[in-house]
Amino acid sequence: MSNKKLDPLIQQMENYLECWKQFNNFVNQARAKKFGPEDENQFLEIKSILVQELELILAAIEIASPTKEEVHALIGNSPSLRYLSEMSEGALRNVENQWHKIYIGWHSILGQLKVRQHEEVSKSPLESFFGKKNK
Repeated sequence: MSNKKLDPLIQQMENYLECWKQFNNFVNQARAKKFGPEDENQFLEIKSILVQELELILAAIEIASPTKEEVHALIGNSPSLRYLSEMSEGALRNVENQWHKIYIGWHSILGQLKVRQHEEVSKSPLESFFGKKNK
């Protein structure tokens, strides 16, 4: 994958990870029971972005983990802040554990993309033009 394709994909992944951070912030708001109607709307918006961007990312690169099913399960099991706020502490910890597994998985993918980006930058002009043979 060339830098022309990697650069926007890396930017997209970084933005996607910011949305995942916001999702976790909303889970914390639900735990503290400090949210209102506007927060509920923003939570719904973040979930929509997470699902839509997932499709765009999966169309651009193959990913083994986190799976589409894992992401959909977490989003689907978090229908609203009110719902999360009414969960038991154990159930809420389970949501956080799922979130953390997915969040770390996305960071791993971002790291792999940055390695590829660095490799592309460090290629000589001739290697970039003719392509590098597999070792």
